[in-house]
Amino acid sequence: MKILIIGGGNMGLTYARSFIRSSIVTSEEMMILEKSPQKAVELSKLDLGKIYGQPEDCLEKADLIILAVKPQDVPALFKSIEGKVDKQQVFLSIMAGITIESLQKGLQIDKVIRAMPNLPAQIGMGMTAFTSTDAVTRIELVTVQNLLNTTGKTIYVEEEDLLDAATAISGSGPAYVFYCMQALMESAEKMGFSTSEAELLVWQTFKGAVELFHKNALSTQDWIARVSSKGGTTEAAVSVFEEQGLREALMNGADAARNRAMELGK
Repeated sequence: MKILIIGGGNMGLTYARSFIRSSIVTSEEMMILEKSPQKAVELSKLDLGKIYGQPEDCLEKADLIILAVKPQDVPALFKSIEGKVDKQQVFLSIMAGITIESLQKGLQIDKVIRAMPNLPAQIGMGMTAFTSTDAVTRIELVTVQNLLNTTGKTIYVEEEDLLDAATAISGSGPAYVFYCMQALMESAEKMGFSTSEAELLVWQTFKGAVELFHKNALSTQDWIARVSSKGGTTEAAVSVFEEQGLREALMNGADAARNRAMELGK
């Protein structure tokens, strides 16, 4: 399978590196279309496939075309490749807020897969939700899922609307985690720890807690109960969280993120 990635930014390069590292494709089967001449020169030094500057030089060679440009660049993208693509080619879009319908109409294509990855994909620990049109065959869908799996875990959703929900939970989710980590780091420093000590305390605690959850069948509530003891320190902290509405604030924040994703899609 020959793959063309349109856009040599962070996510485009993440996919190129992951695909080649996994040996699913070779560098000879990988192509990147980058409009910036200066950036194209830089990309050519990375051994991530052949780098092109013009769509007419590479579009027809690709079986799978990955759209990895910024949403605001979509009108220019449509204009540059419209009429140069084939209905048998599969398109994978990771552009936030750009609907399948707009892609089909803008490019006159049928086979579209839309995915919502997140930042940890850069280290192979990503979470990607994706969906597709009926025109995409089972074999094509499995092939693309295998490619996406090289960057972490994936989940297929039947309804495109759920990609907005995925944006709110897994797409924006790393920022929520960093937000909580930052609050605890600041608290540790106020208590007397140095910055490096505070970072280590919080980082290892988050890492350990996630691993405990991942390697056991207990729910989050079960783990909270296990850490807490009647009249103890954990119970005191959790009581404050509940009194001040931390749970509701996080849920409301996720709802706000989903609503904003829906607005951007319109």
